[in-house]
Amino acid sequence: MHAASLPFAPAPHAAVIGSGFGGLAAAVRLLARGYRVTVYERLDAPGGRAYVHRQDGFTFDGGPTVITAPFLFEELWTLAGRRLDEDVDLRPVDPFYRIRFHDGAVFDYRGDSAAMRDEVAKFEPGDVEGYERFVAMSREIFGVGFERLAHVPFGRFTDMARIVPAMVRLKSYRSVYGLVSSFVRDERLRQILSFHPLLVGGNPFDTTSIYTLIAFLERKWGVHYPIGGTGALVDGLVRLIRGMGGEVRCNAGVRRIRVEGRRATGLVLEDGEQVDADVVVSNADSATTYRRLIAPEARRRWTDERIEKSRYSMSLFVWYFGTDRRYEDVAHHTILLGPRYKGLLDDIFRHKVLADDHSLYLHRPTATDPNMAPPGCDAFYVLSPVPHMESGVDWRAGAEPYRAAIARTLSRTVLPDLERHVATSRLLTPVDFEQRLSSFRGAAFGMEPVLTQSAWFRPHNASEDVERLYLVGAGTHPGAGVPGVLSSARVLDAVVPDPEALR
Repeated sequence: MHAASLPFAPAPHAAVIGSGFGGLAAAVRLLARGYRVTVYERLDAPGGRAYVHRQDGFTFDGGPTVITAPFLFEELWTLAGRRLDEDVDLRPVDPFYRIRFHDGAVFDYRGDSAAMRDEVAKFEPGDVEGYERFVAMSREIFGVGFERLAHVPFGRFTDMARIVPAMVRLKSYRSVYGLVSSFVRDERLRQILSFHPLLVGGNPFDTTSIYTLIAFLERKWGVHYPIGGTGALVDGLVRLIRGMGGEVRCNAGVRRIRVEGRRATGLVLEDGEQVDADVVVSNADSATTYRRLIAPEARRRWTDERIEKSRYSMSLFVWYFGTDRRYEDVAHHTILLGPRYKGLLDDIFRHKVLADDHSLYLHRPTATDPNMAPPGCDAFYVLSPVPHMESGVDWRAGAEPYRAAIARTLSRTVLPDLERHVATSRLLTPVDFEQRLSSFRGAAFGMEPVLTQSAWFRPHNASEDVERLYLVGAGTHPGAGVPGVLSSARVLDAVVPDPEALR
């Protein structure tokens, strides 16, 4: 009798590369289906882009800070036989965002319909009716783009062809900004209703309008914050994995994916250790997965040339800082729009130059959870979209001047006298995305979400080049953002074979 057919033969082994939300979610789902699962993480702690930094008594979430669609987390806890609220305290955030324009005008972006109508009327009464029609359109796009397609694999071109009529009807060929502009006339409202693609690495002037579904997704489930920070969700998922019998190994970087014939058979770790696996799931950046971890001769679709010709998202400059005082009038999420909108986005995405002006996202978790900082203090991170590494910017020389410019903007607007009150500070630049987080060209969100790099055109969840290799995370379908990344792990339920088929 063959060993694999013996009743005591071990369950097939799934090796997961990377412990971002996509990798952790994939591990939970594969464990629930009966696989043995090991997660291999290059850094010294789990989380990937959601890594947590702690210094001088302050706690800083490294990456994602906007939690929407909490049911996607609840689903993972249910698969593990637990309830999310047993382990994580999710709090609704209101307003979702406070948007501040260069001239000081403020828009509180909320989930409440009446409050939003009032905010719109404050800027342009004549756009209220158009805003309502935009919300209705967002709801319709959400019904197709998220509810019907986000968890469905696009393994064949016919899968794409089937949705073309719906995409045409929903005007997916238009950009987010273009679709928004067909509903409202006020330029400030156009910016307010079109900024969401920046949360997933896209330029509102190029990103397919299917991403306007984010507006309704937020309205449907709200914007949330986990007490203890996003890291509380990472820690909770790691506990689920270990409780289900899985393993999460840190300081275990992957040198390459072993391929025999056309099939993934395991990993070679950076220290030379050989790992056998029946399936491999990569939560690493998709371009990095193919470019660095798989030999060129094993790739027919995702060749070096194709990877290099693809379009990539912007990068990010992030300044994490704590203050020795509190700024009580600053919201949990603040967006500070600079003097230019399209011009700045053109500089970032098209020209790939570092502009003198900037727009910023300011995160103040201590507005909801004071324990993220010592008593009487505030924790912040401020994020500025910047071009990826093709810009040629020397960030080693340019990081501090850029940080100082951001500090001046914050002092002038929402954090008066900031520089005198900074108690701790650390920076994240495109160099960190490229080298520490292994993102191709330092792009913070993988491939740019334009129509020709979406759905079937994106790297598939089931690799087109290597059998039993699967991709999750921002660089595959459906795309970046926490809901997208968690949905990519849902796709595995449809494409990864049942473990019994591999025994």
